[in-house]
Amino acid sequence: MRKNFKMQDLDCANCAAKMEEAIRKIDGVAYISISFMAQKMVIEADDSRFDEIMQQVAKAVRKVDKHCEVIL
Repeated sequence: MRKNFKMQDLDCANCAAKMEEAIRKIDGVAYISISFMAQKMVIEADDSRFDEIMQQVAKAVRKVDKHCEVIL
């Protein structure tokens, strides 16, 4: 399943790249792209575990930038 999400308070392109790198390591993630300029994330992940994966994604985002969040 591929979905788009808004990002809130994403501060820089470098943070977006670090988030992408961390999210790629999550089991079940097939594709991830975060746009700093658009404040948007596109993710493709395993349908059957999508909600669980998104919880891990939200944690990975906060680990890189504690003020940034994914609007689920």
